Amino acid sequence: MTTDKLTPPTASTPIAQPPIAMTAPAKMKEAKPDKKAGNSTDATQGEALAVRAQVRKAELEALLAKVPAHDATVRADIERALASVATLLSGDSKHLAPTTAAELNRWLEGAKHLGEVAPPAATPKPVH
Repeated sequence: MTTDKLTPPTASTPIAQPPIAMTAPAKMKEAKPDKKAGNSTDATQGEALAVRAQVRKAELEALLAKVPAHDATVRADIERALASVATLLSGDSKHLAPTTAAELNRWLEGAKHLGEVAPPAATPKPVH
């Protein structure tokens, strides 16, 4: 037996919510590249993705030439990054496939701080 009467909502009955008003997002200022960036990944923002990757690749190749042979961990990290980007940059750099562009972006973020050296920690001054 069914009834045509509406039953009031109970604690277990979900209440339909009115739709939330959607407003257009406010115009945001376009981010400009940071001129004081410490690495090429940040300094080349706004450039084509393949160009940014090529600049970072050249930077890592130059860094690899300066890393001492006994610093095997740093050398291996840089060599691994260079090997992986070589395959990504092997195709048409002006017309990147979406998956290649995504991988290049991940590579840039992953290789962003390779080879950076932390400044020495400041020694606290003795209190007299």
